[in-house]
Amino acid sequence: MKKFMLFIGGLVALFILLANLGPMILLGLSIWLLYVIFKKFAKSDSTAGKIGWVILGLIVLSITFSNIFAVIGVAAAYVLYLVITNWRKEDNDQVVHEMKDDDPFTNFERQWAEINN
Repeated sequence: MKKFMLFIGGLVALFILLANLGPMILLGLSIWLLYVIFKKFAKSDSTAGKIGWVILGLIVLSITFSNIFAVIGVAAAYVLYLVITNWRKEDNDQVVHEMKDDDPFTNFERQWAEINN
């Protein structure tokens, strides 16, 4: 049942990721353009040039805010990553199996493995 729920969750996350792929690309492009505009603004010496770069930066910033829904796609990609890692994890991955031994080192390793899980 756990694998089935992981499959359904992964399928939903994949569809959300594919639906938001375009806005994610535009968001990345607009963030890159904002970086380039900032670098050009910092290199500009004239006041008119700085005003022009600020205006262009505000236009690109408005495009960036219009693609803010791409964050949902990034979250879906993260959920898809979590589903894939949990799918591959085995159900019985204990480091030390419980033994009926009174050896203090074995008991310590078993208790440490229980704490980490």
